[in-house]
Amino acid sequence: MIKITGIKTYPVRVENGNQLVVKVETSENGLYGWGCSGLSGRELAVIGAVKHYENFLVGKNVMQIEALWQEMYRSQYFEGGRVLTAAISAIDIALYDIKGKILNVPVYELLGGKQRDRVECFASLKFESKEELITKAHTLKKEGFNCIRLYEASEGPEPYVARKSMANLTEWLPVLRKEMGNEMTIGMDYHSRLTVPEVVSFINRMPSGTLDFLEEPIRDENPQVYQELRKMVDVPFALGEEFASKWQFWPYLKDSISQYARVDVCNVGGLTEAKKVAAIAEANYIDLMPHNPLGPVCTAATIHLLVASPNVAFMEEINTPVEWCGTNSKTWYPVQPELQGNYYNTPTAPGLGVEFNEQLALEHSFEIKEVPHLFKKDGSFTNW
Repeated sequence: MIKITGIKTYPVRVENGNQLVVKVETSENGLYGWGCSGLSGRELAVIGAVKHYENFLVGKNVMQIEALWQEMYRSQYFEGGRVLTAAISAIDIALYDIKGKILNVPVYELLGGKQRDRVECFASLKFESKEELITKAHTLKKEGFNCIRLYEASEGPEPYVARKSMANLTEWLPVLRKEMGNEMTIGMDYHSRLTVPEVVSFINRMPSGTLDFLEEPIRDENPQVYQELRKMVDVPFALGEEFASKWQFWPYLKDSISQYARVDVCNVGGLTEAKKVAAIAEANYIDLMPHNPLGPVCTAATIHLLVASPNVAFMEEINTPVEWCGTNSKTWYPVQPELQGNYYNTPTAPGLGVEFNEQLALEHSFEIKEVPHLFKKDGSFTNW
């Protein structure tokens, strides 16, 4: 029996963002697995949870992934929550990496086997002006992307004014649709910054068909409110990147509140939980459109999930010809999936197919990074 002998955590700054990479070590010499947490900006909290789990995981059989998931989830009275499931996600992904290496197969073979030869991506497009939006969209179209997801830059010191944003976008987006044509899938991520009446007003001000999906227009804590909003607008929703379990996904999928499942394998509970979310989505005719804003470990795990899932739309990609976040740095990840135009080929290497520069991580001290704390004109805070 191959046992877990230790779990190491590496919180690192990769270009302009932080990542928490986790290494699960085993009793087999040279055998280990990589995972990562998706709870960006709260890496130290996840490290604490990982240490709690390491306390009882050492000595356990690495092959019993589902049993270990259940033990981690149910090993405290206050089960669940984003911090705990982010820690579970990282460990779970690393265990799949290990098991794939032991069996000498790619991780997707552990999830049911290959269903597709490649995974197509949508390109994130960050913009501040109409001209930047149109120019970047044309660049992506020429590079072969047939789906773009838009989001506004929000790092400045000025207050966030939703009505000003809406006024601009309801003028710019119809122009973008005309420029891109009807074959391009266009989505808009509002990052939970609107109210219910603002969402309705925003959609009603544009010609029908301008947007193919709207991502996170309001916060997701109350599915009943989202269900009422669903009745008031005719644009599909893309929700779920913050969900930390199949139970959080359940009301949004069973009642068709969301038309795309934005599952994040590094937040939801790893591949073990993501596969179950995919099945619930399939039962409700909903395609996966995974959240993938981190580094190559998250990218690789997501690719394996999608290769083995029947209900797939697109995977998020943030390193494109118009935006490079540096999360795929070869210095930090010497072995990683390689983007081919707008898609990733199905992997063939055992495990995840990723390697992390552990020595480099040991040479760097961790720096806490806060995302912008957005505020309104009256000084009150709003969602980033």
